[in-house]
Amino acid sequence: MKFLGIDLGWKSQPSGLCYLKLIDEKLQIIDLSRQELIVDVLTWVDNCIQSQEAGIIAVDAPTLIPNKTGSRLADKLTHKHFGKYHAGCYPANQNLPFAERTINFGLELESRGFVHAPTMEPQKLGRYQIEVFPHPAMVHLFDLQRILKYKKGRIQERQQELLKLYNYITDILPHLEPGLNLNSPAQAQTSGLFGIEFFSSSPTGAELKAAEDKLDSLICAYVAAYWWYWGEQRNLVLGDGSTGYIVIPCRVSEGVME
Repeated sequence: MKFLGIDLGWKSQPSGLCYLKLIDEKLQIIDLSRQELIVDVLTWVDNCIQSQEAGIIAVDAPTLIPNKTGSRLADKLTHKHFGKYHAGCYPANQNLPFAERTINFGLELESRGFVHAPTMEPQKLGRYQIEVFPHPAMVHLFDLQRILKYKKGRIQERQQELLKLYNYITDILPHLEPGLNLNSPAQAQTSGLFGIEFFSSSPTGAELKAAEDKLDSLICAYVAAYWWYWGEQRNLVLGDGSTGYIVIPCRVSEGVME
């Protein structure tokens, strides 16, 4: 089974891309990269999951937006359940500038046979897509009391938060089920697992943004794998398939939603 994570650029920004494959009950990192253009992101999808192959794609972007104004139920529920962690999501409606881009991306995936999966029969092969949100996923997967604030602030502060995220990924995800294999070919980069340039003492803002996109996409791909592997037994769904939904792992220490 193949799992793709896409940290979609909502406007014209690059998109972070992660490709995981379940081999011998471990998730192997096959690719971790970025693409500038949506057409190139879709080509990447086609190359990773060939026609008729099984796979699930987790997108960090609202691909289902039926409401013309306001916000979706799923958006409101992130604030209800995760607001205290600073993990409420941005509201989505059809009048916002990004809406056409993100909706069309979901439609492009549907045209390739990736159906929305707000419910999941664990480990059933198929072609699926889901919406995910990395911040609350990290809160639960890594048992955090607040989000990791690597998106805004001074470069040094962002770097420290990204390093925390890197360490959580490498320390925790290999020991969950399914586990992330840290001995995959992608680790043969000079900076270790991800080939990401934020270990230097003075990274640039562009280097940090590239690292952020890649690590977010890896979290997306892992959530896709966790959703497929466990279904609703160890995940929660905010919203539904008609109004928009977000899949979030349950807090690992509890196995249930708070």
